[in-house]
Amino acid sequence: MKVLIVEDEKITRITLANLLTKEGYDVESVEDGTKGLDCVQKKRYQVVITDLRLPGATGMDILKTALENNPGCDVIVITAYATVQTAVSALKLGAYDYITKPLSPEKILSLMKNIHQYHKVRRENRELRKRLDTIENKSLVGNSPPMRKLIETVKNVALHDYTVLIQGDSGTGKEVIAQTLHRFSRRSRKPFIAVNCATIPETLLESELFGHEKGAFSGAVRQHSGYFERANGGSLFIDDIDDFPMHLQVKLLRVLQERQFVRVGGTETISVDVRVICATKVDLQELVRRGEFREDLYYRLHIIPLYLPPLRDRLEDIPYLVNHFFKKHGADDFLPRLDRSFYDHLMQYDWPGNIRQLENTVERIIATSDLDIVRDLSGKSSHNRNHFPAGSPGAPDQYPPFELYIKERENEIITWALNKTGNNVSHAAKLLELPRGTLRSKLKKMKPS
Repeated sequence: MKVLIVEDEKITRITLANLLTKEGYDVESVEDGTKGLDCVQKKRYQVVITDLRLPGATGMDILKTALENNPGCDVIVITAYATVQTAVSALKLGAYDYITKPLSPEKILSLMKNIHQYHKVRRENRELRKRLDTIENKSLVGNSPPMRKLIETVKNVALHDYTVLIQGDSGTGKEVIAQTLHRFSRRSRKPFIAVNCATIPETLLESELFGHEKGAFSGAVRQHSGYFERANGGSLFIDDIDDFPMHLQVKLLRVLQERQFVRVGGTETISVDVRVICATKVDLQELVRRGEFREDLYYRLHIIPLYLPPLRDRLEDIPYLVNHFFKKHGADDFLPRLDRSFYDHLMQYDWPGNIRQLENTVERIIATSDLDIVRDLSGKSSHNRNHFPAGSPGAPDQYPPFELYIKERENEIITWALNKTGNNVSHAAKLLELPRGTLRSKLKKMKPS
């Protein structure tokens, strides 16, 4: 720690400087208040030890100036003329402590040890807060045209309380969009509650969302507040809304329209002030056409639609995302090792698992310290296996329509995973690095109607 001593008594100044220097502190000392003021105005110190009565300027002047010009600086005031009034005045101005002459070496060293430990804890807290901000404050990352447009739209939409429907493939970051909407809204200081319809059994979903009264069903031993009540004043994010059961959709529609509901087994009408944000990985309009989703609910959700493009449609964002993930996981030291070929390999891959798969890849690199993992990825890319530059040898004369081609490849890989796992949907989902609910929805779409 860098320490400044301002003391007009030569013997006291030299003795104190020698004591602290021997303990490993970086010590500078001056003999009057004018020089002391000049030092704290031009330089930065972790600790300032100043006499109260000095020629040129007082210790109080140095205390005030040190705290103004050295954020985080601790000031110890020493004097031979101690009174309760001066002690209280110094502490009120922000002094760390107040001691009297003759100085006790043990007292000084004890104070310095405490300050050193305090600075260490404060520094660790800053680092921890920085890490937590990186993890929890999942900002939208990307500079591609689709992402710039989406980010601008999100910031504008966030200011209003309209219901939002986020559409995008699994792993594209729909919950990150929802969190950003909440963070930029007037509700940012209130709760953000996220619920995934695909992970909650259908029999429990109503109770989890709307709560239940004691005795409403077997096992309901006490009143339970649902997600809507817990999100009151804030935002409720309902992911995989396409998995929302038909028999509960009318109750959800009423909450969206009236902001009121009744707990399971109850009679009291509960009013809530909640912004609802929903997300889907499938085309809800297609579900409406097939009679699997209420049309009136669809239009109630579709007030502000946001589309999140898959990673394959914004490959230029990969370098930004990779840097973000290495920093998020505390592995900044990897960044200088990432060269052009590393990013080229990443950008030659199709990323069927989107941003979630990219983050998993970064975590695997951190865990194994093996940057060559990306070479294996680019070799597996369906782009590399099946696509050829136009006019090159081996390129087909024409391709099927894009949507049909993608659907065929998707069906192909899902069938492969099911065969590989003996038709075990959970194991197949794990093999494909997909949520089980997502795979189940894709399997429904594969079945002939």
